[in-house]
Amino acid sequence: MAEPSTDFRSTRDRILDAAMNIFSAKGFHDTKLDEIVAEASISKGSIYFHFPNKEKLFIALVDQFADVIERRAREAIGQEAQGMVRVRAALAAVLETFGKYRLPAKLLLVQAVGLGTVFERKRMEVTDRFALLIQTYLDEAVADGSIAPVNTHIVSHAWMGAIYSVVIQWVYTGEPSQDEIMEALLPLLLKSVGY
Repeated sequence: MAEPSTDFRSTRDRILDAAMNIFSAKGFHDTKLDEIVAEASISKGSIYFHFPNKEKLFIALVDQFADVIERRAREAIGQEAQGMVRVRAALAAVLETFGKYRLPAKLLLVQAVGLGTVFERKRMEVTDRFALLIQTYLDEAVADGSIAPVNTHIVSHAWMGAIYSVVIQWVYTGEPSQDEIMEALLPLLLKSVGY
């Protein structure tokens, strides 16, 4: 399969950047596609070529943000030896990424809630994606003896629930600080698996 042309990619990227700016400023419901067209300096046909509707554009932003978070987490994990130290590195990378991109995170985590079944399915898909990432490293920790055997599938989803709840509050209010989250949440998660 051929790589998309640079023009194709740059137009799509401009649309996504413009959409993030407008969605962040006005929210999902109050954003008009014409505003994104104007911000991206493209034709209306270009936006429909890449994204058939506002919902698909928003979902593409969710995917883009999830890709950034996963890439940063994997980079952090790759720098650590096996075991639970990788879990700590991944959590720190995720929190750092949310902190760096707080406005998009607020848009995609807070505003996406309640936007209907399409968005709920996407949120569940992203949650499952990150739970699987956590599960992979918990399985690794079980295999190397860092933690006792546990149902890593259930634990990874429980961790996602805790992380999601704390991050939502942090992204929305700025409290508690990233350091406070690491100091309180990480030991809680680690104790839950006997580490």
